[in-house]
Amino acid sequence: MIKNKKKYKIKIVALLLAIFMIVPVVSGCAETKSQKYLVDLEVWGSFDDNNDFSEILAELRAVNPFIEKVVYKKIPIDSYESELIDAMAAGNGPDIFLVNNAWMPRFEDKVAPAPNDIIIEKDFRANFIDIVANEFIGKNGEIYGAPLSVDSLALYYNKDLFNAAGITSAPTTWSELLDDSKKLTRIDEVGEIKQSGIAMGTIENINRSTDIVDLLMLQNGAQMPSRDIIGFKPDYSIAKNVLGFYTQFSKFSSPAYTWNKRMNYSIDAFYKGDLAMMMNYSWHMDTIKSKNSKLDFSIAPIPQISSDKPVNFANYWSFVVNKNKQIKQKEGRTPINNEIRIHEAWQFLKFLTFKNDGKFTAINYKTKNKKEYVSKIDPASLYIEKTKRPAARRDLIEKQKTDPTLSPFAYGNLIAKTWYKKNSNSVEGVWAEAIESINKGDFTTDQALRSVELRMAQINK
Repeated sequence: MIKNKKKYKIKIVALLLAIFMIVPVVSGCAETKSQKYLVDLEVWGSFDDNNDFSEILAELRAVNPFIEKVVYKKIPIDSYESELIDAMAAGNGPDIFLVNNAWMPRFEDKVAPAPNDIIIEKDFRANFIDIVANEFIGKNGEIYGAPLSVDSLALYYNKDLFNAAGITSAPTTWSELLDDSKKLTRIDEVGEIKQSGIAMGTIENINRSTDIVDLLMLQNGAQMPSRDIIGFKPDYSIAKNVLGFYTQFSKFSSPAYTWNKRMNYSIDAFYKGDLAMMMNYSWHMDTIKSKNSKLDFSIAPIPQISSDKPVNFANYWSFVVNKNKQIKQKEGRTPINNEIRIHEAWQFLKFLTFKNDGKFTAINYKTKNKKEYVSKIDPASLYIEKTKRPAARRDLIEKQKTDPTLSPFAYGNLIAKTWYKKNSNSVEGVWAEAIESINKGDFTTDQALRSVELRMAQINK
């Protein structure tokens, strides 16, 4: 009887030891079959090619076991917005897409903010420059987008024309620009402009003309609409000065006359050598070089009113995540829901746009387990190096500040601002019509501004 009890105790102890040995092994195992899942993502854009992302997407598979495939689809910019809206309305849109910063008020209800376990406001502000935080952080700290690049205005100038006019450097103030433009303008005996100093004054034949007007309004301290104040009640003294300054360049009776609506489109006039200065974004560097590889031009920071309070204007694109999409389940895979798709889309965007210090932490949506992986690349840094575009990340802008080509845009990004446009296309149309009416003599500046105020109120209802 005693022997049997001893045998029984030994068996119990052995069984308990076996259980305790098994438990750590089981708990340390990878996810169970029900906890595993795979997601495919589709990304839409207009400016990049597949090879801009090929190395990044290859590395993604090594740092995130939950994403099997990411497909990038390039759509022509002329049809991009309409194709995107149509696809989203049908539930067949992309998982991730690029949106212009000025479009966000129209798209905010169509995109999903980042889950708090992936990106928080503090980290977002530390990673990106102020303009990005101002435009893509919601009222309650929600993160709505993450860009790779930010662009702001800079001054393109023809070095040969500057040298011929005896001008040794680009203007840094608007008064200097006005003086230089007069020196650079050539008008023949019948009043035809043969060489223009600066592309300013009109709307239709100047690339991003309304952005230049916005820049002048912001530099002059105009209080523009925001998320909280969407009505447009311009300070008439500031607005009159801005519109007066801008339109003087296209008035034949003005000493500043250098441009008119019969001139070639500003980009064309510049690459042909008929235009000494234009204000534009970095993406047109390649446009100019492809049109005229022999043109000797340079780029300088945008002129300022005050060196103590410098201001620039930004126009750029950010990745956002589609809020609702019909999920096509693949045969043999664990089914996923919309929340998992959004989770993995934002995990991808964090990997793509944030500084990673050689590692990336992937989070399982179902278990919330985290695992750190070694990353051989910094995706945003690699992208910026390959595309030669101005960065959105603070640490990368610091490096670009000394780049001979990108430094004007890097500095411009740090001081860039915009204003809230509920419908950016309509707002641009209002500005354009107001300036055209002044140039034609249909409206005085006061009348044009009253029209702007009324039209803006209708847009922002």
